[in-house]
Amino acid sequence: MLLIDHQSGLFQTVGDMPMTELRARASVLAKMATLANMPVITTASVPQGPNGPLIPEIHQNAPHAKYIARKGEINAWDNPEFVEAVKATGKKQLIIAGTFTSVCMAFPAISAVAEGYQVFAVIDASGTYSKMAEEITLARIVQAGVVPMDTAAVASEIQKTWNRADAAEWAQAYTQIFPAYQLLIESYSKAQDVLKNNEVLDSQR
Repeated sequence: MLLIDHQSGLFQTVGDMPMTELRARASVLAKMATLANMPVITTASVPQGPNGPLIPEIHQNAPHAKYIARKGEINAWDNPEFVEAVKATGKKQLIIAGTFTSVCMAFPAISAVAEGYQVFAVIDASGTYSKMAEEITLARIVQAGVVPMDTAAVASEIQKTWNRADAAEWAQAYTQIFPAYQLLIESYSKAQDVLKNNEVLDSQR
């Protein structure tokens, strides 16, 4: 998983989705990678300047993530250390999200496809300055062979099954993707409580 340029300064210019939603989805991608024991590589574009630092939630949710400092390259794939870190994982499938969608995500995604990687771009965990820029970028990356996805689809494909020991953690992750999922969890929990109470009452009769 490559999480590129999710920086506090850049987030202030995002116009194609609410910044809070973008921030939550980028953060939960890091959490999902941790749950799935998936390598994570992060990088930032001139973080000492107005683009700002990476949002801290990404490395908090993925303590194992490897950060690559770039030397000013706009396309992360133009940084040899970044490419070497990707190759060192031994993976040929890449999940990429970045801000801006049209630059920080699109450029390395297209470059990686050109080098033989299968690339999945997480559009709703990337952000750009206008809806038009997002739509144009989608057309461009699809023509290049990148597969666009949304965060919930990525989660489901990685998770594979609810029959797993960490199912509750995955359920919590979905609440970060779409908060209304919390209502589903609460209604289920309440139904289970009612069922248990009824069983107790039945045993006492």
